[in-house]
Amino acid sequence: AEILLCLSPVEVANLKEGISFFRNKSTGKDYILYKNKCHLRACKNMCKHQGGLFIKDIEDLDGRYQQSFVFSLASLLAIRFVVEMDENNGLLLLELNPPNPWDSEPRSPEDLTFGEVQVTYLTHACMDLKLGDKRMVFDPWLMGPAFARGWWLLHEPPSDWLERLCQADLVYVSHMHSDHLSYPTLEKLAGKRPDIPIYVGNTERPVFWNLKQSGVKLTNINVVPFGIWQQVDKNLRFMILMDGVHPEMDTCIIVEYKGHKILNTVDCTRPNGGRLPEKVDLMMSDFAGGASGFPMTFNGGKFTEEWKAQFIKTERKKLLNYKARLVKDLQPRIYCPFAGYFVESHPSDKYATLDLARMLKDPTDSKGIIEPPQGTKIYKDSWDFEPYLKVLNAAVEDEIFLHSSWIKEYFTWAGFKDYNLVVRMIETDDDFSPFPGGYDYLVDFLDLSFPKERPRREHPYEEIRSRVDVIRHVVKNGLLWDDLYIGFQTRLQRDPDIYHHLFWNHFQIKLPLTPPNWRSFLMPISSHCIVVIHSLSSPVDLSGH
Repeated sequence: AEILLCLSPVEVANLKEGISFFRNKSTGKDYILYKNKCHLRACKNMCKHQGGLFIKDIEDLDGRYQQSFVFSLASLLAIRFVVEMDENNGLLLLELNPPNPWDSEPRSPEDLTFGEVQVTYLTHACMDLKLGDKRMVFDPWLMGPAFARGWWLLHEPPSDWLERLCQADLVYVSHMHSDHLSYPTLEKLAGKRPDIPIYVGNTERPVFWNLKQSGVKLTNINVVPFGIWQQVDKNLRFMILMDGVHPEMDTCIIVEYKGHKILNTVDCTRPNGGRLPEKVDLMMSDFAGGASGFPMTFNGGKFTEEWKAQFIKTERKKLLNYKARLVKDLQPRIYCPFAGYFVESHPSDKYATLDLARMLKDPTDSKGIIEPPQGTKIYKDSWDFEPYLKVLNAAVEDEIFLHSSWIKEYFTWAGFKDYNLVVRMIETDDDFSPFPGGYDYLVDFLDLSFPKERPRREHPYEEIRSRVDVIRHVVKNGLLWDDLYIGFQTRLQRDPDIYHHLFWNHFQIKLPLTPPNWRSFLMPISSHCIVVIHSLSSPVDLSGH
């Protein structure tokens, strides 16, 4: 264990209830202690989004600081801080340093022949690995959209992508976001090889939580524990690790072939809590910095187009600096960034193959990167929108939405309440103008009521405008709100300008695993209509109802 912070008996005696801030003057690192009666908890004082410090005067904002603190602590579970009292009633803050799991049963690297290990970029985060006589594919999104209709593939996958998938010995899906877990792609794969072995980490929210409802017939999904080698054959093994910021959903992977390690951190914000193997042969990571609708979907106040453009420019610089620092710290032999969802693509993103043995022997070898054949189409210039938009548009006219009581039914099912936040939900057209005949309503999450006007008490407020086809599709199928937020299908305003983590985390990650029972919801309505109609003594014109 490493001692991070020491407090004297006097400092301990003066600890107040709630939150206290401390800095280790010798290391310059900051920590937060939270006291609840006799219980003490601790975490780093570091915002997960930008790496900045929480500040004291946030405590004045009606207790919202403490909500942020609880989130920060929960999101750093991979870093185990232990609070201990010494014999003089002083306090020690300790960080446990268990052995690195990838160091168990270590293997010395063996010589590789040219062409023995090849890594081919297909699209987005989808990589095709040739490892001796085995093939492994990461995160296959090769057709259709992601996040409802929000994201579409920028690059044209190779024409034989389905054949490549079918020939894979195993597929790794890092997390449940639809740019990594692509049901349109997997449906195509399942039609030819439903028993292909697919491996996912044992996350709190199952990666394939929506498999049954999707209708995709996959029969060989393997959920594996974190930090344990999974043996494929005598030369090949892999290990899945959790993210330190989003342990409930995000994972990364280490693949080892003949002692040579390949690390893919995918979308992890803080992969494995920051503990990663150094000097791997190949490291891959995203180039987008995570999926978010912020700030592009926000309006009002400071969120002008100029402010958003400057913010994005600054964030990209931060991301580049973070990736550079990570590479410098881990010192991989080769680093391969693959792009995220940005339209402005990195010029190295194209269908190409890396020969690991050649690159390890001589990074300047012109044969180390195998370019696609002459005339290969790199960028997509058309997309098959129609079948996917048809599914979304069908939700608009669904019988559920003929009855305004669906609102109470849905939010009761969602299960989020006892939180001081009022949200106005507005259904819109594609231009985010109110949809004719659409719903416009308030939800008060303090008591889960649906008032006609905002309550008189002091309360935070958010206005969420959502494209009608997507919000109704999400509601009808009990989907997570990532399709709305990350898919850029909303426009948001908030007062005050504060991120309500508990609200968004619930609707993006913690919704029930089974969708609302709309059949049961409609049954009493239908029965009531039948009773009324059959009790009438003479015909009545119901066209106005």
